[in-house]
Amino acid sequence: MSNMTRYSFIAIAALMLTAAVRESSYGRSGSSAAVSPQRAGGSPADATSRIVSAAQAVLKTLDDAQRGRVQFRWDDNAQRKRWSNLPSPMFERQGLRIGDVNATQRAAVMALLQAALSADGYQKMNAIMRGDEVLRLTDGGRGGPRGGGQPGGGQPGGPPPAGQQGRGGPMFGLDNYWLAFLGAPSTTAPWMLQFGGHHLAINLTLGGSQASMTPSLPAAQPASYTFEGREVRPLGKENDKAFGLINALDTSQQAQAILKYRVADLVLGPTQDGKTIQPEGIPATALTSKQQEMLLDLAREWAGIVTDAFAEPRMAEIKANLPKTYFAWSGPTTNGSAAYFRIQGPTLVIEYAPQQGSVDHIHTIYRDPTNDYGAKFASK
Repeated sequence: MSNMTRYSFIAIAALMLTAAVRESSYGRSGSSAAVSPQRAGGSPADATSRIVSAAQAVLKTLDDAQRGRVQFRWDDNAQRKRWSNLPSPMFERQGLRIGDVNATQRAAVMALLQAALSADGYQKMNAIMRGDEVLRLTDGGRGGPRGGGQPGGGQPGGPPPAGQQGRGGPMFGLDNYWLAFLGAPSTTAPWMLQFGGHHLAINLTLGGSQASMTPSLPAAQPASYTFEGREVRPLGKENDKAFGLINALDTSQQAQAILKYRVADLVLGPTQDGKTIQPEGIPATALTSKQQEMLLDLAREWAGIVTDAFAEPRMAEIKANLPKTYFAWSGPTTNGSAAYFRIQGPTLVIEYAPQQGSVDHIHTIYRDPTNDYGAKFASK
């Protein structure tokens, strides 16, 4: 790929991300700096049709070799579980690398993700990816933390060349995300859309009018950065709503919610498929109606990443299970501190875990122990 071509599609991607990140810039309150877009209408079946059309549009832009990289068999369980918070090459991903496509193909991929996610979810995804670009520019890209590596084959600040992803230290940035399909995109048969890289794993399984976006992993490093003069906090709402909830509890409620031991990392993160843990903390039945609404609003930050046609029935399910849902906390209760929290119900596990006590490096996980990878409707 020529330098001119490489820089042209980087510029186009940057323009696309500029608009998305501008809308997802959060202040300390966690409120959006822009007016929220209207929720996408239509039924779940309509949503599946839109996502399938967008996926097929991506495939039409690819050559045979690229289609071979993006398409996997539906029964490829190794690929199904090939996701992580780690950067490449510390974790080896397979699929179509975004840095290896042209501007038209990249735009088609972004249009697919926009169809699959809600407006807020799409903004969140872009803010996470933009943060990884910040990490690349400040931490030396493939050279690792403050490593001073020369990404892009000697082009400072450029993407690593195709086929060179496994060399050097950790690689960050907008180019190092992968797209994969398990099974052919279909409005009736089950199939799966995977998109991810460092600090992002989206696993969306679709089967007709049903969908599951668990397990998925939205994370952030840095947790706060400046872009075009605005503060961007990819997980700012999650943080602020959680601290708002723990501080809305009275002393006796906090005594139930706050665990007696320290939780320092995700319990059900990557590689923990199929494992279960006992509910801990305060049951939602011990919360006031206002506090219950705050808990549901917090859970929506994960359940609402997927397009609204699937997010709304998911939220209805979470609300129906509220009497069996628990909220647990580990750490200080002052906003700005590093604290772990968990929301756990019959069909829900959400965890939020600052890494090594740093408020600038956050991992989260979103699971449905009954329906990860679409287990309820997508027979393997």
